[in-house]
Amino acid sequence: MKILVTGSAGFIGSHLCLQLQKNRKNLVIGLDNFDSYYSVKLKRDRIENILKNNKFKNFKNLKINIANYNNLKKIFAKIKPDYVVNLAAQAGVRYSLEFPEKYLKNNIEGFFNILQLSKENKVKHLVFASTSSVYGLNKKFTFKENHTADHPIQFYAATKRSNELMAHSYSHLYKLPCTGLRFFTVYGPWSRPDMSLYKFVDNIKKNKSIEVFNYGDHIRDFTYVDDIVDGIIRAIHKIPKSKYKLKNPTPDTSSSPFEIFNIGNDNPVKLMEYVKIIEKNLNKKAKIKFLPLQAGDIKSTRASMTKIKNKLGYKPKTNIEKGIKNFVEWYLQYKK
Repeated sequence: MKILVTGSAGFIGSHLCLQLQKNRKNLVIGLDNFDSYYSVKLKRDRIENILKNNKFKNFKNLKINIANYNNLKKIFAKIKPDYVVNLAAQAGVRYSLEFPEKYLKNNIEGFFNILQLSKENKVKHLVFASTSSVYGLNKKFTFKENHTADHPIQFYAATKRSNELMAHSYSHLYKLPCTGLRFFTVYGPWSRPDMSLYKFVDNIKKNKSIEVFNYGDHIRDFTYVDDIVDGIIRAIHKIPKSKYKLKNPTPDTSSSPFEIFNIGNDNPVKLMEYVKIIEKNLNKKAKIKFLPLQAGDIKSTRASMTKIKNKLGYKPKTNIEKGIKNFVEWYLQYKK
């Protein structure tokens, strides 16, 4: 089973490749452009971590930007993947406020290339990353897959919602099986330095203040990275089928082989409780700088898990205390 994973040197992508290559029946090909948005060394270290654990020699990684259609076409032609998992994207909600053009190039054009080449190469199933940020100004809480997702409040979320619509159109026109996964605040070892857990731990250790927006009045459905990977793998093996036709179809009830799933924890945590757990694991008090709500931020998130539990049998296993403990242990070891 040849599985192509884009964004293989990223936070989630590296964890996914590490898990997939444990099955000797898989040939896992990772693609990443090693963008300098954050530490390239961290990205290379993630790949090294996969390679040193690759006892079946069934993982290889290639440096490529999915926005380069011609280069990507050559890779598809050579590998002829059975399954594609697209995790490559320009990441970062706040970064999208400053450099929206990078999101247009990587998240829209790059994803189009993945769609087109998956269609041309008759890929059995395309699984792609979306985000809880697509719910934007949706006032309904808890977030369900059939809730409105047409009012994103930052460009990053707009590109991800566009990916969902693009995939649905390809699924409908060409019967390309597609599954979109809306991730909810992923955290854990090997995470990005711009993510809250990494920043909080790093600053507290260095006796620097941490910035807490909306004066700490945030609630997040934090999801541990191993649980996310479990959900992705379950999705890979559950290829959506064409469904019955409706008079007024919605993305999750149309006749296309297309699915959207939330992947969360269904156990929201208050931001200040999150900070307290970090302090406990570091045995150190945080210096907190409280700030107003930041542009593009959603105040509260919570994933409805009914659909993914019923269709994929997904059930998160890692609570916030264990997840933060694991991250702190990794951080202290990595910084040595």
